[in-house]
Amino acid sequence: MNDSENENSGESSDDSTRVPLHERRRPWWHWQRVARSRPRLAVIMAVVGAVVGALLGGAGVAWRAEAGPFAEDRACWGAFSRDDVAALFDGKRDIKTSEVPITTDRIGSEGPSGACRLTSPRGRRITVETHQLDTGFGDAGDRWADEFLSARLTPLGDGLLGMASDTRAWLAVPDGCIGRPSGLDVNSGPTVIDMETGWTVYDDEVDTEARDALARAVVKLVNHYMADQGCTGEIADPVRRMSGPPRFVDEKKDAMCGIKGLRVPAAFEREGRGGAVVTRGDGPVRTCDRDVLFGHPGLRLMTIGDPRLAMLYDRLSHDGAKGRVKAGEQDGYGFVRDDMGLFQAECQTGQVTFLVRAEDGNHPGDIRTILPRYVAAEADRIGCGPLRVTLPSDG
Repeated sequence: MNDSENENSGESSDDSTRVPLHERRRPWWHWQRVARSRPRLAVIMAVVGAVVGALLGGAGVAWRAEAGPFAEDRACWGAFSRDDVAALFDGKRDIKTSEVPITTDRIGSEGPSGACRLTSPRGRRITVETHQLDTGFGDAGDRWADEFLSARLTPLGDGLLGMASDTRAWLAVPDGCIGRPSGLDVNSGPTVIDMETGWTVYDDEVDTEARDALARAVVKLVNHYMADQGCTGEIADPVRRMSGPPRFVDEKKDAMCGIKGLRVPAAFEREGRGGAVVTRGDGPVRTCDRDVLFGHPGLRLMTIGDPRLAMLYDRLSHDGAKGRVKAGEQDGYGFVRDDMGLFQAECQTGQVTFLVRAEDGNHPGDIRTILPRYVAAEADRIGCGPLRVTLPSDG
């Protein structure tokens, strides 16, 4: 978005007069229009808790049934038409939809949150969530960082903070729309909308048709959210500028994950149960997942070059372990332990995360060997080098 758009997006009109476009098309009895009246809102909130669980539990609303006031509504907070939903389900239109409205806590400390589920009678389902990332999302056991930063995802390109595969897609709301979280709040991260289709697949091939459908859908969701927030500008269809999907790559002993000079440890070479897949295309994250089994990599090497996303690991980098990692006089901090090595560097572009993680703690010596070499190589690649980290004495 250009400067004029950013300036316009910062302008706000009185809530009582500004009505989003999609609400103007809704009948007077639609719940989101009724809720704009404060007295009625109090009554509605009294019963929301009783019905939300039933909605997401599967009761939903079958569009095909054409019953009740929801029959003419759009799915996922008004973002999707029936055609949009059909495109996600191979043209099928007998899809049920249920949702929890996007709301923000009273003091705004946790950011907006909401959920939507699309379910096919044939067993397929897509779950959509709106939420604000924070420093807890980068924990080693966190599902979001594990799945949505996977090497199977391709960056959306054009400077967008988002990625997509045939099972996952996510996109952050641009800073120019709602503004970047305050630097005083270290827990704050970008507001993202993500989509997931269930099981994480690790086939050699990524279904590009399914990937493109999810990429277009998540952009449509963010565009609709921005319009509801009164923001100007619109994100264009990302598919034409996206790189091809990643493939499993053949490694050489002295080029693990395609990084020249980074040797494959003998233990991982012997125990290898598959190849390595590396993120393709320029984007906020470069991930290499090796020896993947049931969606879990035996070893992950990841560089997060976008400071809006690198902050996910800020808390972990300070509290992750006693074995502190340093880089001489340069700004940075991290740790090394039996199953993980992490270093957060302050580069010219902002905070950058370098991560080496094994699925278990059986190879602590290899983690210690890989981390400094990986940080040095990746720092040079992204223009943050030279960066030479030193590890604490073993034991």
